[in-house]
Amino acid sequence: MSMSMYTASVPVFRQILGSLAALLEKAESHADLKKIDPDALLQARLFPDMFPLVRQVQLATDFAKGAAARLAGVEVPRYEDVEKDFAGLQERLQKTLAFIDSVPREKIEAGFDRDVTVGTGANQRQFTGLPYLVHYALPHFYFHATTAYDILRHNGLDIGKKDFIGSF
Repeated sequence: MSMSMYTASVPVFRQILGSLAALLEKAESHADLKKIDPDALLQARLFPDMFPLVRQVQLATDFAKGAAARLAGVEVPRYEDVEKDFAGLQERLQKTLAFIDSVPREKIEAGFDRDVTVGTGANQRQFTGLPYLVHYALPHFYFHATTAYDILRHNGLDIGKKDFIGSF
């Protein structure tokens, strides 16, 4: 039995990006209800040397769109990383979902052994499709999505595992 590259990527990205969108809605409501400056959540970090919530969401979307594009052999869309509020992050999530939905399933399936290069210079890494997806793109995607969840949970949102996992 072979692994479906599409099934292992796009539905997973959709599920977790959808969860992130719902988590951000809860965060915005939480800030409003508790009279917290939204920036207190948007710029929150788990530790000083870690990225804030805004950057965690940006990176989760970057890994989702990057993986879909690289596996399909199409150009990775470039985003400017200018989001400063919940509305901007929601827009970025929706743009990412629209992009990954636009990538043809058959192109992603054909990415099983496609050559994939990420990074530049000394940070450049070479993969083929399957190892890229399971050992690089998915772990990075989950790391940033989980860290975004953890930042919100740490800052008092009443959320749990079901909120992170969402629906599938």
